[in-house]
Amino acid sequence: MTLNTLQPSLDAAAPLRVLLVDDEPLARMRLRSLLSDIVDPPCAVVGEAGDANEAMALLRDPGCDLLLLDIGLPGRDGMQLAAAMHTGAGRPALVFVTAHADRALRAFELDAADYLTKPVTRERLCAALQRVAQRRRPGSPSSETTPVLVVSDRGRVLRLPLAEVLYLRAELKYVTLRTATHSYVLDEALCDLEQRLGPGFLRIHRNALVARSAVRALERHVMPAADGGPTSAPMETWAVRVTPLDEWLAVSRRQVPAVREALRR
Repeated sequence: MTLNTLQPSLDAAAPLRVLLVDDEPLARMRLRSLLSDIVDPPCAVVGEAGDANEAMALLRDPGCDLLLLDIGLPGRDGMQLAAAMHTGAGRPALVFVTAHADRALRAFELDAADYLTKPVTRERLCAALQRVAQRRRPGSPSSETTPVLVVSDRGRVLRLPLAEVLYLRAELKYVTLRTATHSYVLDEALCDLEQRLGPGFLRIHRNALVARSAVRALERHVMPAADGGPTSAPMETWAVRVTPLDEWLAVSRRQVPAVREALRR
């Protein structure tokens, strides 16, 4: 366990102070070698730790901007370490460097700046460092100022700003998420997503959530039949108009009062 404390990094152009956390000395040595070849952004390794306890001891003294963190640590793993770290502006950025390719969703929920799978290339590590450096620049949006929804879309892990999400609708085994320009197919339950979305979204039907800011009207509207069969006739029901898509989504009778109240506000 080592830590070489630098002066507080108040300048965004100052080197990124990096703490390496990996139980394999050869893995830490390889990361040191890769970092020594990267000049943009500049960085300096200020310490190394072989497990979560050593890392937490080093983190008691402010002295690093970034953790390059393995998941497969002895005792508490990297995910548990990340969850135990304090939150807020003083917390170092996190970049996971791991052989576990299937933990990315949880990593981004912990506000990781990036998720790298071993063996790491210099180009991929450089891109992660540049992302961290961008977060440190004055005036740059960060996870504290720009809420995001971390979702899994057909095997990809995405960070979508909540302000871009217009609605989510459950269809068969999947959930469709719509923004103004894209549709994403998510393999998560709508009820789980609702808990993560927060008060900015309104339940309008057992199968649909809509951003309050996207609702422009509540009216009786002719909608396709719920079962979608070829012989099913359209029917008139309560629906909301979602902008800027100009789409209509059905509202269940039970949710009409809540939607009406949201429009009044």
